[in-house]
Order: sequence, then structure tokens, then C-alpha cells
Amino acid sequence: MPRIFPNIVLAAPLRLWRLASFWHLASFDAPTVALVWSLAFAWAAHVRLPLWVPALLSLAVWSVYIADRLLDARSALRAAALHRLRERHFFHWRHRRILIPLSIASAAAAACIVFVFMPVPARERNSLLAAASLVYFTRVHASRKPSPLLSKELLVGLLFAAGCALPALSRIAPNEQLWPLILPAIFFALLAWLNCHAIDRWESHSAAHPQPTIQTPATLLALTALFLAAILSSHPRSAALLISTAIAALLLALLDQHRIRLAPVTLRAAADLVLLTPILLIPIASHLP
Repeated sequence: MPRIFPNIVLAAPLRLWRLASFWHLASFDAPTVALVWSLAFAWAAHVRLPLWVPALLSLAVWSVYIADRLLDARSALRAAALHRLRERHFFHWRHRRILIPLSIASAAAAACIVFVFMPVPARERNSLLAAASLVYFTRVHASRKPSPLLSKELLVGLLFAAGCALPALSRIAPNEQLWPLILPAIFFALLAWLNCHAIDRWESHSAAHPQPTIQTPATLLALTALFLAAILSSHPRSAALLISTAIAALLLALLDQHRIRLAPVTLRAAADLVLLTPILLIPIASHLP
């Protein structure tokens, strides 16, 4: 019995990390983060989202991420540039016969939601976001030329934050101020960029060509968010989102500090797990005005 108990204690965290790794490899991480933050923005704006909104966002994000990773894998395999691929790309390519139909079904379900449930004015607003997403795919998959002003990480951060915040922003009453929600949305976009930037740095790391750490920008982002949260004390829900952003940025800095000790898949999954910090607000959500 004494030998069995330690094995049980050690097995539980191992199963959790395996589950987190699959969560990342199967591209469930992005829709989960989108779902959590869209609900967090709605909570901060004192609006209630119809059920079809988070469903649409989750389905659309999942199908986009599957397509993105499959296109990356196909491009690298055709160019015989396997060094560009990571475990998530190999996972998607190995299971493409399952993931492609699921991605098509997910995109079709999202389209049905748009045409059945989404009001026409909302479709017109979201068409801009759809057009921006098309630009993203064209920019990333039609050309590999780097652009410091319009990098893949920056595009992902802006599009991801816009997709999460727009449902709440579009439902704010006309007499309500928008800036208490726009400010956390801007910082979430910066956090999403930092997440992508950190992953890019980690995956480009080598002993011969070490990459700069992200601890300085992460700390700066966290301190600025905490400072603005203190200023926004009259808007406690918006301040809470800024604090969530600050915690996530500090956790990214902590992961960056210990990145050498973690397996690549574990590190990548952990980088997305730390973006779920709005979940920490659940115990106090009902107590904030």
C-alpha cells in the first residue's frame, strides 16, 4: 500500500500534462482561450452573450487553426524543410484524414450559425474581421518574406483579440463608455502577441543561436497593466481583466526563465494554459459591481 499511493500521486499530474499536451496538439487550446476571453469581455461589459456567439467563435477558431497548421505542414513538406515543423504540425499531418473533415464540418457549422442566428448588421461588422483574416492567410501562406511591421505574431494577436472583444463591444448600450472595455482588449492583443512571440523565440532557440528572452517585454506589459488597473478602480471588472493580463504576462516570463527545463510540447501547452487567467476571476465574479 505505501508503494501504491506515491504512484497514484505521481500518475495524476502526468495524466493532466498528457491531457494538456493533447489539448495543444489537437488545436483545442486556441478555441478554449477564445471562449474564456470572450465570456470575460462580456462579463466586464455587463452584457449577456447568446449561446450561439461563443459556439460560433469556438468553431471558427478551431477550423482556422487546423487549416493554418495543415497549410504550414504541407508547405514545409513540399519544400523539404522539416526544420520548420513542430510536433503540432506533425500531429495534424498524421491525423489529417480525421482533422480535415472535422475542420470542414466545424467551418460549415459556423457558417450555418452566421446565416441562421447572426443579425444582418452584425454580419456586416464581422465581414471586416473576416476580410482581415483572409489577409492574414494570404500574407502568411502566400509569402514567407518577413515583415517587422506586419509579422505573423502581431496579426494573430490583433485578430484574436478583435474576435474575442467584438461580441461584447457590439452589445454595449449606446450611452455606455467603450474605453473601459477597449483598454483591456488592447492589452489582451498585446498578451496574445507576446504569447506568439515567446513561442517563436523558444522554437527558434539553439545553443549556437540563442534567442533574446521575453522577460523584459512581459514584465513591462504586466507592470503597465497593473498600473492602469489601479487607475481603473471605478471600473472594477475592467481592472480585473487587466490584472488577469498582468498575471498571464508574468507567468509567460516565468516559463521563459525555465524554458530549457521543459519539453517543447509541455512548454507550448503551458504557454497557452497561462492565457486562461480570467478563470481565476470566477470566485469573485459575482461580488464585483
